[in-house]
Amino acid sequence: MGSGRREPSTGLSGRFYVGGETVGRFWSADRQSSHPRHTPSVVDLSPSYRPNWGTLDGMAEYRGKKVSLNTPRRISAGEPGYGRKKSVVYVQTDNGKVKKVMFGDPNMTIKKDQPGRRANFRARHNCDNPGPKTKARYWSCKAW
Repeated sequence: MGSGRREPSTGLSGRFYVGGETVGRFWSADRQSSHPRHTPSVVDLSPSYRPNWGTLDGMAEYRGKKVSLNTPRRISAGEPGYGRKKSVVYVQTDNGKVKKVMFGDPNMTIKKDQPGRRANFRARHNCDNPGPKTKARYWSCKAW
């Protein structure tokens, strides 16, 4: 380090913008420097600053339990909805609430590798315009 060469930085750095206005800066924890400009700033990223951003880590709370957002998974035995629907996904609505979306027929298999069936399903469900993430049609079309 004393030879004048600078080691490549592996950390992230940047600024948070809200409405074109700088809200704060961030640096990763592995970036170390004694220069005051390089010390991490405390950034207030409360929901008042980010009303429609969702959570920064992709996690949220739904009825008292932590769930990952926008990640479809199969409904397991013993879970509510087992036998009625095949898959479940948690999404955040525009007003910040977390919604549970269940979709898919548990008694049918997806045969998207057959071009005719895939085209028929996508035409039948209007998958060119799938709608909002809070609806089952969006996630069914994404699976097909």
